[in-house]
Amino acid sequence: MGELMSEETVRISAHRKKRVQRLKKIIVLSLLLLVLVPAGLCAALLVRIRHMDRSMEQLASEVEALNREVSDQQARMQELLGDMQTTGYGSSDENGSGSEPPGHGPLTMERPSETVDTSVSAAHKVYLTFDDGPSANTEKILDILDSYDVKATFFVVGKEGDWARTALVDIVERGHSLGMHSYSHKYSELYGSVEDFAEDFVRIRSYLEDVTGVTSSLYRFPGGSSNTVSRIDMREFADYLDSWGVSFYDWNVASGDGGSEVLSVEELVENSLEGIENRETTVILLHDSAGKPTTVEALPQIIERIQSMDDTVLLPITDDTELIQHIHRENNN
Repeated sequence: MGELMSEETVRISAHRKKRVQRLKKIIVLSLLLLVLVPAGLCAALLVRIRHMDRSMEQLASEVEALNREVSDQQARMQELLGDMQTTGYGSSDENGSGSEPPGHGPLTMERPSETVDTSVSAAHKVYLTFDDGPSANTEKILDILDSYDVKATFFVVGKEGDWARTALVDIVERGHSLGMHSYSHKYSELYGSVEDFAEDFVRIRSYLEDVTGVTSSLYRFPGGSSNTVSRIDMREFADYLDSWGVSFYDWNVASGDGGSEVLSVEELVENSLEGIENRETTVILLHDSAGKPTTVEALPQIIERIQSMDDTVLLPITDDTELIQHIHRENNN
């Protein structure tokens, strides 16, 4: 009996030991899980955070690049808006609703006077004229003209600032003709009355005198003398210019770079050469504007094609140049 009790006791004791060992293992495993699982989660979280950091850095870099691009575009837009505000283009209340400024479309009248440029003998005299400058393209245009030893005419508006003054002086010092294209180029202000026109005229003339020392005697009406914006007969404004000894010049060839659509180089070249060989005097309308890059690109081809024509010469407009005017006035005969 005693031996049986002893064996039972041993068996129970061994069973308890196994249970204790099993519990210890469970406890150890539980502790390990309690340590390892959070550690693993932390490690995974750290990896995720690092990955997110790299993504955020990449995203931040992309955002910075986009911000720079946006800033560049905004600066470009401001420049274009400045040109548009100064020239009045793109404003439906001042320029009409069309893509081309009034007066820059098909010509209906041309009345040259008897005055002719007798300083140069050629069957065909061609005058390159640039409206709306100065701009970011002025120096490029001047460099191209210099490279072909060509003089042109710049009808400028009242853009101020050191860069504009420098460009105006450069135009004069490089031997080109300096003409007035109004100070504001705002149709509603210019053509509201003769008094308004006079105020603007005196302002642009005085400004150019102060900056360049040149008293300009050349004028081009914004939109041309045949514009359909002015409710006042344009002859009244022309008579006012006469009182100052100033002649106005329109054009008989339009390159087509005055509208909102950017024409190709090929289109500008062909438009600019239209009918040159069929007339004695050709005044070509081009634009010196930051928003007209193809004008600069087309200019070398325009010059080369004209220079290759027989008995044809490129000249700047002077007081002796034959008047090309869209409106007929009795005193022009």
